[in-house]
Amino acid sequence: MSRQKIILDKLARTFQIRNKLLRQSLAECLGTLILVMFGCGACAQHVLSEGSHGRFMTVNFAFGFGATLGILVCGQVSGGHLNPAVTFALCLLGRERWRKFPMYFLFQTIGAFFGAAIIFGMYYDALWDFPESFNMNVTSPTAGIFSTYPAKHLTLLNGFFDQFIGTSALIVCILAIVDPYNNPIPQGLEAFTVGFVVLVIGLSMGFNSGYAVNPARDLGPRIFTAMAGWGMEVFTARDGWFLIPIFAPFLGAIFGTMIYQLMVGFHVEGEVRDKREKMEEQNVKLTNVTSKEDNKELY
Repeated sequence: MSRQKIILDKLARTFQIRNKLLRQSLAECLGTLILVMFGCGACAQHVLSEGSHGRFMTVNFAFGFGATLGILVCGQVSGGHLNPAVTFALCLLGRERWRKFPMYFLFQTIGAFFGAAIIFGMYYDALWDFPESFNMNVTSPTAGIFSTYPAKHLTLLNGFFDQFIGTSALIVCILAIVDPYNNPIPQGLEAFTVGFVVLVIGLSMGFNSGYAVNPARDLGPRIFTAMAGWGMEVFTARDGWFLIPIFAPFLGAIFGTMIYQLMVGFHVEGEVRDKREKMEEQNVKLTNVTSKEDNKELY
């Protein structure tokens, strides 16, 4: 073994984390960082260049492909949730343990925080060069590069409905993708399919408030912007809007899970269960017939 390989092996043994939940949480942190870094990076180009280096569509593509890449990075370790609402939905179905939820939520938020920090550092000079960049009282504050804010026409009630429906749609599609009893996605293509779902939601539901549909993706960067110069107004703007992208997605996750299970999940799972039980009954009958024939031969 070469000296380089020996050193790398020692480093791997030194930094290897034995706790499985912590490993999974760190993977979620990195995956969410990638999602936010690429998505907010595209948004920064669009806003700071005043449209010359990006459009609304490019931002949607960046978040869609960012989700794909984030899942590819961490999916084999943690499942690639990148969103507390997704973790919450899977816990509701019993596919994940509830102890994962607070850890995933925390580390996803940390990942989103650092994803925003990277973009802030990358575009630091451009931000200072932009007129009234750190002023939350202007029409289009640059804080919207990092977190979502409602459009002028949007009320809090309509904004709640916006996030509720957007997250419900996301959860329904993701549950269909990961459901082993429904049309299974070819192995390795799940990340691309989820990214496509994020892209479609952005293209169809992004006008009102930027389609956060992800508490960690919105909260982490919002905390960062409060520390980076925009101040506590990021939490008080538009009558406490920041609460909507945090709580509405969880209610949307509950609704989306119920809708999918009631209209698809229970039925496809039930068909598989019925077939399995029927086969078991047939096997029992064959076993009984065989045993009776064996007893006759003995006499």
